Amino acid sequence: MADTKPVILAIDDELEVLRAVQRDLRSKYADDYRILAASGGDEANSTLDELAVRGTPVALILSDQRMPGTSGVDVLRHSLDVAPEAKKALLTAYADTDAAISAINDVGLDHYIMKPWDPPDQKLYPILDDLLADWQAAHRPRFQGVRVVAPEWSKSGFELRTFLASNQIPYRSLVVGRDEDADKIVEATDATSSDFPLVALPDGDTMRNPTTAEVAARVGLTAHAQDTTYDVAIVGAGPAGLAAAVYGSSEGLRTVLIEASAPGGQAGQSSLIENYLGFPAGISGADLARRAASQATRFGAEIVVPAEVESVELRDPYKVLKLSDGSSVACKALVVASGVSYRKLETEGLEPLVGAGVYYGTSTYEAANHRDQPMYVVGGGNSAGQAALFLSRFSNDVHIIIRRGDLSETMSQYLIDNLAEHESITIRPRSQVAGVQGDTHLKSISLRNLDTEEVEDLEASALFIFIGQKAQTGWLSGIVELDDRGFVLTGKDLPPLKGWNADRDPLPLEASVPGIFVAGDVRHGSIRRVAGATGEGATSVRFIHQHLADL
Repeated sequence: MADTKPVILAIDDELEVLRAVQRDLRSKYADDYRILAASGGDEANSTLDELAVRGTPVALILSDQRMPGTSGVDVLRHSLDVAPEAKKALLTAYADTDAAISAINDVGLDHYIMKPWDPPDQKLYPILDDLLADWQAAHRPRFQGVRVVAPEWSKSGFELRTFLASNQIPYRSLVVGRDEDADKIVEATDATSSDFPLVALPDGDTMRNPTTAEVAARVGLTAHAQDTTYDVAIVGAGPAGLAAAVYGSSEGLRTVLIEASAPGGQAGQSSLIENYLGFPAGISGADLARRAASQATRFGAEIVVPAEVESVELRDPYKVLKLSDGSSVACKALVVASGVSYRKLETEGLEPLVGAGVYYGTSTYEAANHRDQPMYVVGGGNSAGQAALFLSRFSNDVHIIIRRGDLSETMSQYLIDNLAEHESITIRPRSQVAGVQGDTHLKSISLRNLDTEEVEDLEASALFIFIGQKAQTGWLSGIVELDDRGFVLTGKDLPPLKGWNADRDPLPLEASVPGIFVAGDVRHGSIRRVAGATGEGATSVRFIHQHLADL
């Protein structure tokens, strides 16, 4: 029987070095991966071509850089066509560092490792463990796992796929009338239009038009808290909430993290975060969220998803969270990290097309679904810039629509510079979406010039919206002090308080109720950066300890 394991390919023209690499790879990864070797760049390219024909997945390419003829970077460039999902790492000498750094931009190099890599437990395995974990998270193997069956532009199908993807649940999307497997499932289940989307599970069961909570229960997510009382409860699993969960649980606090949709928050929708400390090649929001959630779980934090907090009741010294499923969770300290949502774009004809060409945020599925078609991004912030760069991988006709004259006041300079280098991306300043058109899906948009008031109708396959931010604080109504935009006031920003019942002033990051702390974008005055959110989430735990000591 043929070996069906994913492949790790090692490449080096020095046979002694190649054998050493093979030895170290086999001792660590042979149980889960097939270890192959190539003694030069040309042989490596031939091996990659053969694996592509067979449909064998390549998880990692670990190549020496300096080889005669075909260099390591040349091999990695070839892999972009035949093994695009493979993680790419170079083994380099000190003199090759510049080439390795250039390869981050040229071929999407994931990491470079300096020779010698002894001891591998310290200098090799931790790096490869991370790369392989990232590959496994994104890999879609050929298996009879979760399959989502729906008509092409089904809004409920789109919402379900988004939920599964955001929660890192591998699935296969099948379109009715286009995919043979979809039609087979429809025929076998006698499904009608009211049954879509269908969710075919690995155990053979088929769910008809299920809710996300129903699907979550079947795919292994935990939607209910295991206990009723905790030291700290965190609402929202964006970077701030995840950081609070990691630090709270690692410091011995019984911690529960409650998330309505999926770990990551708005940052989880980012295709590439390039300015986060420690990731020179950048990291996707989804990968960052997955790593942080795994870290919090390892320390003992309980992650509950999907679960929505509807209200808070104060029963001193406890804060009691009322969840939408009717259950309650009590905590001695509460971290509000519920973040923000993108504001809705108010324009004629748009709402019926959400999920069918109109999207808030973006992901690989939507981008691939509109490949080689004109795409438009609305918004001038970093999220919009990152989205445009991501979409340029799928289309050479990407446009950014902004109301201002340029991006200088709203976007980081490194993103502005990157956008300027892409001929496929066009900035449309002083413009506004005046309307959208389409029947089952988006077909065109109307664009108004804010200076001349002229309206231009443009063909559009997809519209991705990143405008403004709305604080997710409806569940805190009447509990804590908010600013005029709904963001939570904390620390020195609080007005004089009449009901404050602690023998101390409010701590930094503490809201107008003792023991309620706020971290991330939902806090008034937050800097709206991933690093800032994680810093506030971690720091909130320090103040939680002070609060608990006073009880």
